[in-house]
Amino acid sequence: MNSNTLNITSVEKAGKYQLHLQFDDGTEQIVDFKEFLSHSRHPDIRAYLEESKFDSYHLEYGELVWGDYDLCFPIIDLYHNQILHPASMEAAA
Repeated sequence: MNSNTLNITSVEKAGKYQLHLQFDDGTEQIVDFKEFLSHSRHPDIRAYLEESKFDSYHLEYGELVWGDYDLCFPIIDLYHNQILHPASMEAAA
C-alpha cells in the first residue's frame, strides 16, 4: 500500500442498506447508507432505495461504486463512516 492512498479491499452486504468494508490498512467499517439515500431529493439517488439496485455495488480501482460511477462516495467518508446527507445534518442541528 502506498502511504498516500487508501483503498477498499473487500465489500460484503451486512444488512438491507449496510455494507461491511475492509480497507487496505486493516480498518473495517459497517456503513449504513439508508439515511443518506432516504434524505436525498435527487430521484437518481433515491432510486438506490430499491434493494436490487442498491445490491449492484462493486469495487473498481479500490473504490465502492454503483453503475458507471452513477453513485459513489469519497473514500475518506466511508473510512470514517460519515456519509450523512446535508439534509439530515441540518435536521440534527
